[in-house]
Amino acid sequence: MSRQLKSMRAFVIACVMTSTFMIAIEATIVTTAMPHIVAQLGGLRLYSWVFSSFLLAQTATTVVFGNLADVYGRRPVMLAGIAIFLAGSLLAGLAQSMPAMIAFRLIQGVGAGAIQPISMTIVADLYPARERGKIQGYLASVWAISALMGPVVGGLIIRNVSWAWIFWLNIPVGVAAATGFIVHLREDVKHELRTIDVAGALSFAVAITSLLIALTELGTAATTELAAASGVCCAATLAFIVVEQRAIHPMVSFALWSHRPIAATNGVGLLSGMALAGLTTFLPIYVQIVLHRSPVVAGLSLTTMLVGWPTGATVAARLFHRFALRHLLVTGALLQPAGAAFLVILTPGSSPLLAASGALIMGFGMGLLSVSSLVLLQEIVAKTERSSVTASNIFSRNLGSALGATVLGAVLNRGLNHSLGNSVTSDQLRHLLDAPADYMSADAGIRIALQISLNQTFWAMLVMSVATVVIAILVPHVAIAAADVKPVPEARID
Repeated sequence: MSRQLKSMRAFVIACVMTSTFMIAIEATIVTTAMPHIVAQLGGLRLYSWVFSSFLLAQTATTVVFGNLADVYGRRPVMLAGIAIFLAGSLLAGLAQSMPAMIAFRLIQGVGAGAIQPISMTIVADLYPARERGKIQGYLASVWAISALMGPVVGGLIIRNVSWAWIFWLNIPVGVAAATGFIVHLREDVKHELRTIDVAGALSFAVAITSLLIALTELGTAATTELAAASGVCCAATLAFIVVEQRAIHPMVSFALWSHRPIAATNGVGLLSGMALAGLTTFLPIYVQIVLHRSPVVAGLSLTTMLVGWPTGATVAARLFHRFALRHLLVTGALLQPAGAAFLVILTPGSSPLLAASGALIMGFGMGLLSVSSLVLLQEIVAKTERSSVTASNIFSRNLGSALGATVLGAVLNRGLNHSLGNSVTSDQLRHLLDAPADYMSADAGIRIALQISLNQTFWAMLVMSVATVVIAILVPHVAIAAADVKPVPEARID
């Protein structure tokens, strides 16, 4: 490979890192600031939906965009994803209510559904498996940097300017990444007639949305809404199965998922995503309200997970040539319940360091899981299916995150309803966030109810983490082909 080609390839990876940074720092800033945002907009009962809507849209579109990238090329799909994500970011900053925030986060999720899988596919196109570990290390550093910056930046924004800038900061970053892809990435794309499974994506979205609504209403007195949502979920799920069986290029290929390595690996992604959703969604609010610490401290407690994740990914990338991918995957799965156990023992008198330790362990385990899973799947399929199988793994993880955020949100709501008989109002939540740490008031009962309810969500996370280990044990051994030493020539850089 010429020096010029290597140099321009580096520019493309820089663009991949920039687009990844946009999504990575968004996660840390939003989780840090969301307790204050919901206190201003109201609707604590819809708290988990801010995260679930994003993940739902991302999950429903990931495989669709993966198929589009196989047909029309990586660059146009990536540019479309960046544009959609920036539009959602602009609108989210203008939201005046929780339903509006949820809708605009959904738009962001559609954009992320293109950016995340195409970024990984571009890396797979430009680098062979034996060089990919180094690039995974670069991408891991992006998550580490954003993990360190996110809570601090989020805390400063909440304290000094409007929370809208949490979303608007994405705009210059996204524009820079899009410009880089336009200038440096070129592809020799052979267009083919391939139907896109729009019906499958729509029926899937309806099925999952109605399921999330049913889970939200579970444990409340809204039996009519629960029954209606459950009925719609069953009908949409049946329609989805019928559509996928008839589709020429289905959103979820039952033939692809029938292979044990793919099914088991994606099952691990699903369950680990469910457990990790509880960490990212509910740990910040526990630290801020129950431990009564600042948004910066809450964000830094979660930051350890986002430092552990890229660290684990880097370790896995360097070790998967020496150790079996399955061994790394099982090790990562075992670390999930080990980290969740730290969260279960949290009390109002605990140090944030205890929460941070649990987050660090779970993050490191997720790093081992993510890299070993991705490389395993990419190496057992043909190049023409690489984008689709990559998208299937992200699909599983994001579906797990969407389900996990809502399931654990339902656990939280059930606990609050059982303890208080009603929801916490925005005024009460704002008072809990703003009151001095040593100030005892009538809101102390609400703080205790939140502590008990959040503790129940952490126990549910522990159960999900144990289930992750069980599925990981079912993943068979897969070796990396020794012949894979040449870069894939389907992408070109200028």
